[in-house]
Amino acid sequence: MKRIVFKALTVFFILFFVAIAIIGYLFYTGRMWFVDPPHDRFPVRGIDVSEHQGNIDWERVEADGFHFAIIKATEGMDHRDSCFARNWEGASNAGLARSAYHFFTFRSPGLEQARNFIAVVPNEPGCLPPTIDVEFGGNSREVPDRGTFTKELKDFIGEIEVNYGTKPILYVTYDSYEEFIVGDYEDCIIWIRDLFGYPLLEDERWLFWQYNCRGRVAGIEGYVDLNVFNGDRAEFERLPRQTADQPSSPE
Repeated sequence: MKRIVFKALTVFFILFFVAIAIIGYLFYTGRMWFVDPPHDRFPVRGIDVSEHQGNIDWERVEADGFHFAIIKATEGMDHRDSCFARNWEGASNAGLARSAYHFFTFRSPGLEQARNFIAVVPNEPGCLPPTIDVEFGGNSREVPDRGTFTKELKDFIGEIEVNYGTKPILYVTYDSYEEFIVGDYEDCIIWIRDLFGYPLLEDERWLFWQYNCRGRVAGIEGYVDLNVFNGDRAEFERLPRQTADQPSSPE
């Protein structure tokens, strides 16, 4: 009897660990994910990309059902994404709405960061507002106090408004939102990262949601971040857009 019980338990644990391994593999490869926003509630879909995605076939991305792309342009005072120009043109040619994003670093003056961005990103009317990525991941370990951060970010935003004629989108995680953003920047669109469930922000201000960091999209080798817009196509088309009243001159 004990041998039968032992064998049964052995089989159970083997099957249990095999199942865990399979589920882990499916999550790791992006074939299964924690949340899948329903298309009827979130019909407008998008991706955010950088040089890490390599060469992108934007026509295939559009054909796969995507409507917008948020494309990395710059980081800090001097880093420029090597694929920005190609991605910016490719997404436009494929008919996707576009925003360029800047990774905001804690240790660099906001004005210098804005000048880096403005030198790279053309002021083309009709584009989505520029995006500022505000997060702790990949940033300096020397985190400023809120007052210092607010001054630098508002310097950056001021330059964006002058050059592109619109307030920016702010990409946030829950920790960066609570530390630096909540209660301020009321005119800025919020783009929230939540990989595990429906976004939970008290003010419900968010309009973009990054829900998957290991998505699979036609035209892109490897993984890509997946996003949705919090509204329908008509609402998406009514978003504030860049103007060309103050054209910039990218290098």
